Amino acid sequence: MNEAAGAVTFVWLGMVLAISFLEAPLKFRAPGVTIQVGLGIGRLVFRALNLVESVLAAAVAVLVAVDGAPARVVVWTVALVVLLVGQLAVVRPRLNRRSDRVLAGEDLPRSRGHLVYIALEIAKVIALIGLGVTLLAR
Repeated sequence: MNEAAGAVTFVWLGMVLAISFLEAPLKFRAPGVTIQVGLGIGRLVFRALNLVESVLAAAVAVLVAVDGAPARVVVWTVALVVLLVGQLAVVRPRLNRRSDRVLAGEDLPRSRGHLVYIALEIAKVIALIGLGVTLLAR
C-alpha cells in the first residue's frame, strides 16, 4: 500500500508544482491577459486543482490508514490534510471574495492573502516531499 500512497503523493506534488509555481505566475505575463481574465482563469484552475487535491488527500489518508503506517507517515499525512483544509476553508474563501470585488471593477491594492496562500503552498510542497520520501524509505 505504501507504493500506491507514494505514487499518489508524487502525482499530487507534480500537480501543485506545475499549477501553483508555473502556470499561476506565468498566465499574468501572457500578452493580452488582463487582471480580470487572469483571475477568471485562475479561479477555474485552482477550483479544479483543489478538487483533485481533495480526492488525492482522501486517497492518501485511506491508503495510510489501511496500511497501518508508522507514526512519521501519519504525521506527514495529517500535516498535508491540515494544510489543504486551511487553504480551502480559510484562505480560498477570502481570496474568492476579494477576486469577486476585483472582477466587479473595484481597484484594490495587492492582496496579502495571496502571500498566505503561497506560504501554505510551500509548506504543502515540503510536506508532500517529506511524505513521499518517508513512504519510499519504508
